[in-house]
Amino acid sequence: MDKKIVNLPTKNLGIKPLTRHEMLTVHERISLITKEFSDGFEFIRHYPKSVTFFGGTRFQENDPYYIKARSLAEHIVRDLNYSVFTGGGPGIMEAANRGALEAGGNSLGLTIELEQAQVINPYLTKHLGFYYFFSRKVCMSFSAESYVFFPGGIGTLNEFYEILTLIQTHKIEKVPMILVCSDFWKPIDEMMKKELLSRGTIDADDLNLYTIVDDENEILKIIEQAPITTWLKFERQ
Repeated sequence: MDKKIVNLPTKNLGIKPLTRHEMLTVHERISLITKEFSDGFEFIRHYPKSVTFFGGTRFQENDPYYIKARSLAEHIVRDLNYSVFTGGGPGIMEAANRGALEAGGNSLGLTIELEQAQVINPYLTKHLGFYYFFSRKVCMSFSAESYVFFPGGIGTLNEFYEILTLIQTHKIEKVPMILVCSDFWKPIDEMMKKELLSRGTIDADDLNLYTIVDDENEILKIIEQAPITTWLKFERQ
């Protein structure tokens, strides 16, 4: 019996093997990423009671949002003896670090190295720099017992939905997500109810994973009542 000849399809995928130099570069990047995670978690664990602030970079010191963030951070440090984390930049981050520093507390930043140097605010008592956005983002997602979100832009909303997703999927512990300035957050909350909940793309319980609140005393109460159970905040052996 004659064998049937099958003509296999051929395609030039344009794939070239990695050179030794490229392999070394990959190894160096993996080593840097590993170091950033290790250094980041080590930095975080020294502050077992902390609150992380998120918010827009464009608010100046005379803006009501800036003033409120500065005041809130000051009371978090002075009244609760908590540390304050931010991304170390301007705007709301600067306001929070400023309030924490003025109250005599730990004013901390997880900063990012950019091609054009990041503007690091002058109110940090300590900070840790990152090269990769994603490793910094992971560390910020595990950095606190409570998260405070002020108005901001795309980056702020990205952080909000990222942490909301991590809590909703049980990838991190359920910690308070406090949305400050209802004039900004209520329209977003209404959108989620109207466009997401109504279509069944989220559950009603998902809307309870965050709290919109303006009253400073109520915010302090939420933070104070939050358990300090984050796995990274272990005691030194």
